[in-house]
Amino acid sequence: LPGEHGHGFVAAINLGLTEAEGDIVVFLNNDTVPDPDWLGALVGALDRNEWASMATSRLMLYDRPGYFHSTGDYYGLNGVPNSRGVWQADSGQYDREEEVFGPQAAAAAYRSEVLADLALRGGTTPPGYVLDPQLWMYCEDVDLNLRARLRGHRTVYVPTARVRHRLSATGGGVLASYYVGRNLIYLIAKDLPWRVIWRHLPSILGTQASIAFEALRAVQGAAARARLRGMLVGLLTWPRVLPARRRVLASALISPSRFEKVLRKFSRGA
Repeated sequence: LPGEHGHGFVAAINLGLTEAEGDIVVFLNNDTVPDPDWLGALVGALDRNEWASMATSRLMLYDRPGYFHSTGDYYGLNGVPNSRGVWQADSGQYDREEEVFGPQAAAAAYRSEVLADLALRGGTTPPGYVLDPQLWMYCEDVDLNLRARLRGHRTVYVPTARVRHRLSATGGGVLASYYVGRNLIYLIAKDLPWRVIWRHLPSILGTQASIAFEALRAVQGAAARARLRGMLVGLLTWPRVLPARRRVLASALISPSRFEKVLRKFSRGA
């Protein structure tokens, strides 16, 4: 879907949001299978928890429904996002409704006023969108979570909102490797306050070096080569995100030190 709304997955969501109505907007990937009562559970959690701006589902692996894909996403101080509970067997450890860092957007609900707030703050290129067209696809929900947290918005995890997720059924492989490699670098440059970058620079650089080293070890594979290409493009073109960075950080409602504490809190508990 190339055009004014961006390209690919981001374009589809941005275009859909221009037509969406109501107080709550729900994202649901086409490679998911929700339980019949999933939507009621997800929306009901927002009704119960007025403090929450967003709600995230209990995402299970499609082919291994006893194992988690995500019970909410988080962002590490090493500059890499991850999903809480990913690959773990379900033994009841995530049965509690509680706050998490942000939603896994494959199956999540957002208050419309929150999405409008994030679009208004100009954290995309071009400005005015909910998801950043510059990211194209992959990590666009990570970007949204970081921007939302900087604005003070919070997320509730809903264990009764169960969804099975067939991972990368409409993507993955070379495509995912390239854009994840590029976009992880973009997000560091775009959304992290300087305090966080400088205080954790050795970990950030070390993690990127480790990712590159692992890709080099598997360089005969197309996905590994795509990851390296994406990382190289990210390193060469990250100044493209600086205009959006200025708008993101200028509109932040929590201090860099508070943001750092939030990142630490939720990555430690993952």
